[in-house]
Amino acid sequence: MTTKIRKPSPNPPARARTSAASRPINGVQVMFAVILAVVLILAINFSTRITAAQPQQQAYNRVQTEIEALQAEHARLTALRDYVMSDAYVEGWARDDGKMRRTGEILYIPVPSGILVEESAPPPVVLADIRTTPDELKPWELWWSMFFDSPAPEL
Repeated sequence: MTTKIRKPSPNPPARARTSAASRPINGVQVMFAVILAVVLILAINFSTRITAAQPQQQAYNRVQTEIEALQAEHARLTALRDYVMSDAYVEGWARDDGKMRRTGEILYIPVPSGILVEESAPPPVVLADIRTTPDELKPWELWWSMFFDSPAPEL
């Protein structure tokens, strides 16, 4: 009778194996789970803040461009005001629009040539021929015109 010595197999028998679910959880795994949960909560919080800030950023950009446009208009109007308050503007207006002259100068107003007067032009209207007051109305014609839209009948 020979007895054989059995060598232990590299895989333990099925009853000796333990599943991952039945192994106890150690402290490193708990810390990893906590850190992962905190990172996940922070990522969700930051993404919602970024999403909520986009309309505000767009409104800020619109207001900023409007401010820049108003500042440019303000600068333009300030320059125009300074020019209008200067002596050069006053002199230019006086000569061009005001038709004024300095002492000793002669003002020439050019008259366009080439205007032809027709021989058969209508005679000028005499203002004495134009009536500016209406005829005197009889009292019953006045009342008729107040009540009816038609002219008074001739009697």
